[in-house]
Amino acid sequence: MVRIIKKNIIGIILVVSIFLLDRISKIIILNLEKLYGINSYSLTSFLNFELIWNDGIAFGLLSFNNETYYNLITLFIIIVTLIIFFVMTKSIGKEKYGFMMVFGGSLGNIFDRLYYSSVPDFIDIHFYNFHWFIFNVADIFITLGLFLLIYLELFSKKEI
Repeated sequence: MVRIIKKNIIGIILVVSIFLLDRISKIIILNLEKLYGINSYSLTSFLNFELIWNDGIAFGLLSFNNETYYNLITLFIIIVTLIIFFVMTKSIGKEKYGFMMVFGGSLGNIFDRLYYSSVPDFIDIHFYNFHWFIFNVADIFITLGLFLLIYLELFSKKEI
């Protein structure tokens, strides 16, 4: 066990750091709302922090007012995350880091789904009246990890 931890210490630190960064950011936003009633804060002309609760999957897709559907979606997300973990442990090089980012972000959102029965999203990027989907720090790392994996798949030379 100690040998496994030593061999994977950088990966463990990366996954835990992503999880903690996500948790800390969400705790700050949730405390601003709880303590001061602030659930919307304008930072710049294109960036707001606006707390919303996401019951669905990415970008609020598949949001239902039905607990059974919510539980099925959560179970599906947990199964996919376990598959990502398994693939991550078998991966090497940059590909492994892509899976670590996705896994770390996924753990943050799974925690929220189990603890709050919803995921707090709060980063609102906009250009004039066009608003992108509101997201959180975990979503950033999931997206970065997926972009890295797609890039590696498309542009890395693989021997057949």
